[in-house]
Amino acid sequence: MATSGVDPVVLASLRAGLALLFAAAAVHKLRDLAWFGAVLAEYRVLPASVLHFSVFAVPVLEAGVAVALALPGPRGPAAAALLMTSYGGAIAWNLSRGRRSLDCGCFGPGRGEPISWALVARNAVLAAGALVCVLPASPRALVWLDFATIAGATACLALVWLGAHRALALRPRMAELRSDA
Repeated sequence: MATSGVDPVVLASLRAGLALLFAAAAVHKLRDLAWFGAVLAEYRVLPASVLHFSVFAVPVLEAGVAVALALPGPRGPAAAALLMTSYGGAIAWNLSRGRRSLDCGCFGPGRGEPISWALVARNAVLAAGALVCVLPASPRALVWLDFATIAGATACLALVWLGAHRALALRPRMAELRSDA
């Protein structure tokens, strides 16, 4: 009889990768709240009356999502998907208004990356990955090799994230270089 559900190694790897992503996002915002406040204000999606509170609330929320992803249950993945969808929506809303030069705020101060539709797509993929984690796991016990696989897969996901992020950040410079040729 075939078992149903997603392999628990896949789910654990996705959850660990997303937890790492949200933890890193929270840390880089908390390191420079003034920078994050300026980025958040530039998006113009929140009323001024809640902006000051949101500068603290967003990284705390991201840290909470990172912790929730490490715990069993659907709340962490659902919150991760909601947050990624919200970020993608804020980017899409600004792009649709012609505001393309905003710093996405994705990777911390000093690494300004203009918003783009590619970032909206990236956030949609991350939200979809988070929603996969809501699916039931196949009922099999994890063995020692599974834990090594989860650690390796999480490291690979982090490297893919960093590579994709760097490629997106270099797109404007590459376009500039092509136009000079």
